[in-house]
Amino acid sequence: MKKNIILLAVLLLVSLFFYFREDNEIKPEKPVLRIGVECDYVPNNWEEKRNSSSNFPISNHEGFFADGYDLQIAKIIADRLKRELVVKKIAWDDLIPALKRGEIDAIFSGMLDTEERKKEVSFSDTYEINKTEYAVLVNTASLYANASKFTDFSGAKFTGQKNTKLYSSITQLPGAVALPAVDTVSEMLDAVTSGRADAIIINLDTGRSYEATHHNLKVVHFPEGEGFVVGFHGICAAVRQNDKDLLLRINDALDNIKKSERQKIMDTTVGRFYKNL
Repeated sequence: MKKNIILLAVLLLVSLFFYFREDNEIKPEKPVLRIGVECDYVPNNWEEKRNSSSNFPISNHEGFFADGYDLQIAKIIADRLKRELVVKKIAWDDLIPALKRGEIDAIFSGMLDTEERKKEVSFSDTYEINKTEYAVLVNTASLYANASKFTDFSGAKFTGQKNTKLYSSITQLPGAVALPAVDTVSEMLDAVTSGRADAIIINLDTGRSYEATHHNLKVVHFPEGEGFVVGFHGICAAVRQNDKDLLLRINDALDNIKKSERQKIMDTTVGRFYKNL
C-alpha cells in the first residue's frame, strides 16, 4: 500500500510539472516581414522624427519612423500574410545586397524592375497607381526654365542618383552634360535647388511633390511618345530569387488592392506629407 501511495505521489508531481510547464510556456512571436526601405524618396518613402498612427518605427534607426506609399502597401501585404511589419532603413546601393544576404525579406522602396536588377532578384507585380513616367525637374533660375523638349536641354548640367535610371537616362537628352552622380535623392534635390545643377530627371509624381514644396523648382513633362524610354514595367517589391512562395503570396495580396484603393492611399499619404512640412 505504501509503495502505491508513493507511486501515485510521483505521478501527481510529474503531471503537475508538465501542466505548469505547458501553461507557462512562452508562445512563439508573430512571424515578421522584414522590409528594406531607403526612406528618401517622397511620396514613396521618407523618414520622420515623430511617431504617428500612420508611420512605422525604423528598427535600425532608433527614434525615427518611416512613412510613404511604399510603407502603406507593405503594411497591407504584411497584414494579409499575418506577419508583423519590420522596417529597416538601408542605403539605396545596399538594398539588393542586404536582401541577398538575408538581412531583409523584401524591398519596398520605389524600386523599378529593370533588366539589370532582374538578374539579381525577383520582382512582384507593380504596385504603383499609374505607369511610371520620367520628367525633368529644373531650377527656375536656370537658362532651361522654359524648356519643353529634349533638344532644349543641350548644354544643361544634370546630376542623378548612382546606379539608377535617374542618372543613366541623362544620355537620352542630346547635348546634356552629366555631372558626377550622387548617393541619394536628397543630394539630387539639393544640387538642383542650390543651382549646382540645372536639372535632374525624376519620377513624374515625385517631381510634382517637390514642385509643390519648393518655389524655385518646375516640372517639365513631355507628351506621350516624346519622353524618356524607361525600359521597365514600374515600381515593384523585390525578393530573393529562390523565395518563390513569398513572391506568390505578395502578388496574391497585391491583386486584392484595387486601383481605387491605391489611389486613395497615395492621396492620403501625399496630403499627410504636405501637412507635416
